[in-house]
Amino acid sequence: MKKFLFLSLLLVGFASCTSTQFKQVMDALGDSPLTNAQIGDGLKEALTQGISTGVNITSKKDGFFKNPKIKIPWPEDVRKVESKLRAVGLGGEVDKVVLSLNRAAEDAAVSAKPIFVSAIKSLTFNDVMGILKGQPNAATDFLRRTTSTQLEQKFRPSISTSLDKVDGTKYWGDVVGQYNKLPLVKKVDTDLTGYVTDKAIGGLFTMVEKEEARIRENPVARGTDLLKKVFALQD
Repeated sequence: MKKFLFLSLLLVGFASCTSTQFKQVMDALGDSPLTNAQIGDGLKEALTQGISTGVNITSKKDGFFKNPKIKIPWPEDVRKVESKLRAVGLGGEVDKVVLSLNRAAEDAAVSAKPIFVSAIKSLTFNDVMGILKGQPNAATDFLRRTTSTQLEQKFRPSISTSLDKVDGTKYWGDVVGQYNKLPLVKKVDTDLTGYVTDKAIGGLFTMVEKEEARIRENPVARGTDLLKKVFALQD
C-alpha cells in the first residue's frame, strides 16, 4: 500500500495532488510527511554513503587484487602472451604484472569520490524520482551515465602515475620485451594505461552498485533516520 501511494505521489507530484490523494499520503506517512527536499536529501545521502563505502573498499590495499569480482586480470587481448610466458618459466614475472595492475587501480580509486559527489549534488528532483522509481541499480546507472567521461579523464593520468609508482610499467615492459623476443610471435602493443583505467572504473561501479542494492534492500544498512524514512516509502 505504501509503495502504491509513494509511486502515485511521484507520478503526479506534490503540487498537483488532489486533496484526496494528499490526505491518503498524509495518512500513510503520519503527521510529518516527507517534503520534496527531504526525499532528495535522503537519496543524496544514500548515494554518498554507498559511494564512500565503495571507494573505501576499492582504494585500500587488496581492494581490487583480492576481490574476485573486480580483480584486474592479464589483458584479455594478449592472454596468449601470459600463457606463453608461463610456459617458458616466467610465471613469477607475469604475477608481478597482475599485482601491479591492481595496485595501480587501488591507488587511483580514491580520486573518484569528488567526481561522484559532484554528480550527486547536481541531482534534480526529477532525477531523484527516476532513481527511486527505477531498477535496483538506477542510481549506479545515473552515475555511470554522468561521470564516466570525467572518471576516464581523471583516472588515465592517475593510473599512468600509479603504474610507474608500483613498477607496473617496468614489469609490463620486462615481460612484453621477453615475449617479443620469442620467435614467430606477433609483437605486443597494448595500451596498458587505458586497459587498467577501464577496468578500474568498471570495478568502482561494481562496488557502488553493490552498496546501492544493500541500502535499498536492508533497512539496517540505511544508517540514518532520514535514509530509513525515504527508502521505507518503497518497502
